[in-house]
Amino acid sequence: MAANTGQGRSFVIFLVGLTVACAGLASFSSGKGKLLLFVGAVILVASLLGFLKLKPLEGKPAQRPGPTAMKLVGAFIALFGWVLTLFGMHLVDSVGGRMVFALVGIAVSLLGLIYVLPAAFNKNAIWKT
Repeated sequence: MAANTGQGRSFVIFLVGLTVACAGLASFSSGKGKLLLFVGAVILVASLLGFLKLKPLEGKPAQRPGPTAMKLVGAFIALFGWVLTLFGMHLVDSVGGRMVFALVGIAVSLLGLIYVLPAAFNKNAIWKT
């Protein structure tokens, strides 16, 4: 999972904090839930600070930075497909219409994930230098 002990420790702390925060969010209406959410958020911040402390130790990345705009467009297309699927359920009452919205949303998400994002990341790939 991790390249070194510090990354592994920060990752485990992140998972614990995320689990505690989710448990607090699930039972937010009680006082115990609010406490768990707060403790989970503190643990998440501690793990993220641990990750930031390790960042300068990683060294130079193997790949040059690619076009950020194309990466954002690919991520937006993938997210839009998910949103289309989710909100299509509320726009149409019939089962057939919901299935069409779901299939179109999945197709749009796959377009962003399979076509646009790999093209953005392969723009400056190592083997093209």
